[in-house]
Amino acid sequence: FSVNCIALVNGRPRLLSLYDCVKYFVEHRHDVTIRRTKFDLNKAKERAHILEGLIIACDNIDEVVHIIRASQTPAEAQTNLEKRFELDELQSKAIVDMRLSQLTGLRMDQLHAEYEELMQTIKDLQEILDNPERCKEVMKEELQEVKEKYGDARRTEIIPDEHEFNAEDFYPNDPVVITISHLGYIKRTPLTDFKEQARGGVGSKGARTRDKDFTEFIYPATMHQTMLFFTKRGRCFWMKCYDIPEGDKTSKGRAIQNMLALDPDDSVNAFLRLTGLDDETFLDSHYVVFATKCGLVKKTSLRHYSRPRTNGVIAININEGDEVVDVRLTNGHNELIMANRNGRACRFNEEAVRTMGRVSTGVRGMRLDEDGDDAVVGMIVVDNADEETVMVVSEEGYGKRSVVEDYRLTNRGGKGVKTLNITEKTGKLVAIKNVTDKNDLMIINQSGIVIRLSVAECRVMGRATQGVRLINLAKKNDVIASVCKVMSAEMEEHVEEEEHSQTNQTNDTYSNELNEVDNSNQTTSPSVDFE
Repeated sequence: FSVNCIALVNGRPRLLSLYDCVKYFVEHRHDVTIRRTKFDLNKAKERAHILEGLIIACDNIDEVVHIIRASQTPAEAQTNLEKRFELDELQSKAIVDMRLSQLTGLRMDQLHAEYEELMQTIKDLQEILDNPERCKEVMKEELQEVKEKYGDARRTEIIPDEHEFNAEDFYPNDPVVITISHLGYIKRTPLTDFKEQARGGVGSKGARTRDKDFTEFIYPATMHQTMLFFTKRGRCFWMKCYDIPEGDKTSKGRAIQNMLALDPDDSVNAFLRLTGLDDETFLDSHYVVFATKCGLVKKTSLRHYSRPRTNGVIAININEGDEVVDVRLTNGHNELIMANRNGRACRFNEEAVRTMGRVSTGVRGMRLDEDGDDAVVGMIVVDNADEETVMVVSEEGYGKRSVVEDYRLTNRGGKGVKTLNITEKTGKLVAIKNVTDKNDLMIINQSGIVIRLSVAECRVMGRATQGVRLINLAKKNDVIASVCKVMSAEMEEHVEEEEHSQTNQTNDTYSNELNEVDNSNQTTSPSVDFE
């Protein structure tokens, strides 16, 4: 079993191994033994010195009595004794203070015996100080005495564990929002901390970030889910949601570099959330699809990412100048829509992308404009074209919804069609989401302001329009940093009521509701929930 052994070493707290713990304890006992021996040695020498004076007095008792009787004061008697017998002040004072009863022959024999015993004690104590082996013997003898005095039969019975505990048993499966800042600080916050507001509001204060830092990604999840983090350089890491440090809306979080084995120049750009990685059928029937900034797309079997490793794995081979911008989970027969900064979107069938290995690069998914400023900003998976709408958001806080059928189905690698009328007023496109009226949208800007609004408040508009203002950017040069969809506040309250009224069905009820409102890709297993 493991022990979190923290002790003070030279006045500073340190985490000690078993070896270090024994080592520092032995050093401590050695130090105590040496200091105690020095103290006892000094006391013994002081007593022996006084006994030497008393023995001299006893051997010359008649002359001592005469000197004391001839003196006018005790101080004069001490001075006369010191001069006559070459004594010091301590010895002369002990002689003057000596009672007449101590002048008997028996008492004098006791003084000689005590002196001889003290000299032997002084010899033994000096040997302990001079001989390290003798010091160790003393330490062993003392520990043996402690063992004999206090060592009794063990009272706590150690038996095989009859019950297996799962870490998830200690955490309720509540909805949370996971945020990652631009400089790599991560935290999880209860979804209930974010209250729904009207479209066009200024939002509420979000995280207190450091200078030149802002919240860059916000991910909805639940406590029991496993997060698969994908970095811009194409690596994959695993982490349970309950292992992510909790914080409120305004806290900074913890450096993700301390939690994931990221390279110094790498950062998290995308994620997947899964409820389980042990369903063999599900692993073989689902795929991880990557979209890169330069328009590449790659599809790999989910099984390649089902074995968590501390140091992560290579998820996709990234070319120089490219990076991962989005990752989605599919069933192999979905439709994909990729969007770029210049406001265009390309819809194509997933089957046009062949399955590749984990370390492959991918194929062209969308052709970008050649103005040097274009890049893919996101990708969505079309699940139900009749119920879902495509939500796009610009960097100046404008957004709109359009029906999926407005985006004609084309071949992979095309330039796509206009999805947002990009103007100086709207700014470039920053996000694309597939949503329904049951969703809420969370938007955060680089100033750390967060707004949560109902998707139902945003009316469906034409594909080539500029949309309406979703958030009012009060600060100059402020832009949208991240957008994510979550379950609506009404649905959230409904789930909480179900949790209180049907305790035994909490997990099943919540999972069904979350899958419904999240509009994830088609699935034949309840072991997954993804965006």
